[in-house]
Amino acid sequence: MEQTKVSSKVSSRSDRHGVPSGAGHNASPDLRTWLRKLSATDRLAVARSGVSLIDQLAAIGKRLEHTSAVLFPSPKGHSIPVVSNIFTNRGWVAESIGVHPNDLLTRFQDAVRNRLPWVEVESAPVQDVVHTSNIDLLKLLPIPKHNELDSGPYITAALLIARNPKTGVQNVSIHRCQVSGPDRIGVLILPRHTRHYFDMAEQAGQALEIALVIGVHPACILASQAIVAVDDDEMEIAGALLGHPVEMVKCRTNQVRVPAHAEIVIEGRILPRVREPEGPFGEFPQYYGPRANREVIQVDAITHRAKPIFHTITGGGMEHLVLGEIPREATMLEHLQRSFPSVRDVRLTRGGTCRYHLAVKMDKTNNGEPKNIIMGAFAGHYDLKQVVVVDMDVDIDDPNEIEWAVATRFQADRDLLVVSGALGSKLDPTTDNGIGAKMGLDATKPVEAEPMVFKRIHVRGEEDVDLVQCLSDDAEGVAAQILSG
Repeated sequence: MEQTKVSSKVSSRSDRHGVPSGAGHNASPDLRTWLRKLSATDRLAVARSGVSLIDQLAAIGKRLEHTSAVLFPSPKGHSIPVVSNIFTNRGWVAESIGVHPNDLLTRFQDAVRNRLPWVEVESAPVQDVVHTSNIDLLKLLPIPKHNELDSGPYITAALLIARNPKTGVQNVSIHRCQVSGPDRIGVLILPRHTRHYFDMAEQAGQALEIALVIGVHPACILASQAIVAVDDDEMEIAGALLGHPVEMVKCRTNQVRVPAHAEIVIEGRILPRVREPEGPFGEFPQYYGPRANREVIQVDAITHRAKPIFHTITGGGMEHLVLGEIPREATMLEHLQRSFPSVRDVRLTRGGTCRYHLAVKMDKTNNGEPKNIIMGAFAGHYDLKQVVVVDMDVDIDDPNEIEWAVATRFQADRDLLVVSGALGSKLDPTTDNGIGAKMGLDATKPVEAEPMVFKRIHVRGEEDVDLVQCLSDDAEGVAAQILSG
């Protein structure tokens, strides 16, 4: 197996974006920056050596998914460590990009509006070691099998970077990637931007050059999930989230540019007119995506740091949901506020797998506007299946509050909107190959309602109660004395 060690240095020239390519090389945050922070704040659990990559690693991560990230120093058969659960809640996401949770969506919106072009470097840490022959994915990388009925090991946390075959503009996304041979990967490509690029290449009889990038700063993962136009480069959004340009380096075997400070890169091509079986795989709806003939990546090279870390995400787990939740909320909020200034906030609910169900908070001044907002939301992303619009006094972070609004402010014959035969998620098992129905619920108060009709009850002084001063230090003793008689 050919293996080359390469030194890292920065080019002094400017890249295609016209930005000096040496900017910020020594201060570029990466996955390790975030892991060090988690470790310093007791949020990084460390597993024992020898954990099996088949099921056991995912099982441990799943047990800890609500409380801590997990580092597996030397999983069975590999010296490369694996990390999972780098996010467990919205607070971690906000912290990773240096903002308060209340400012998270605003910060992401600002990054989408004010992007920062990346810079190109000549060499990089991610190319310290290069493999270009006799590639065997499972021997070189610690790729786990996650859910019980998954068809085998899957690469789940890789950014798939592809270039528009005509313009060279790059797109960044995440796809499930099944290891189907030593140098072969089955990939599910849904009808989005990567599919658009691949269709262009396949129609020309060409392969689509791609790279799978594993182990990057959380900002890069968040940016990859932004809902933007087809030729918008998500690495420019990542740069804005970080506050400085992302450094990118050209792959060794193709023209794709990848984050210089990533841990691992798999270089390859999606082959034209080739389909092979892929799946089943545990997906975000908490069901298995079915087995079918899918596109195939031919691996041409693997590059990585001298001592890389492999990031994995358990399909359908909390990290999977949270990482998709924030960017989609921010871009949906941006989309709605362009037409509806009354929209104040949105949430993709956990019960709706952070994809299918959206709660919208609005400052209502016109009857009928909630239904317009519902239709606008459905146009914002085809995954959406249910939208509930609520008033400003409803906490959309609390599913009980949303249900209360539906229970007390909604009438089905008046406030329900149903759209039949619309495109939805093909991973929703209730659809006919993605074709299904969408439902909107207007759970807002009528504008003309008398103030007391929908006035929420409130106990005066509840917010000011100091329980330490109000409750007895000897609760057991006092209660026993009273109850003894």
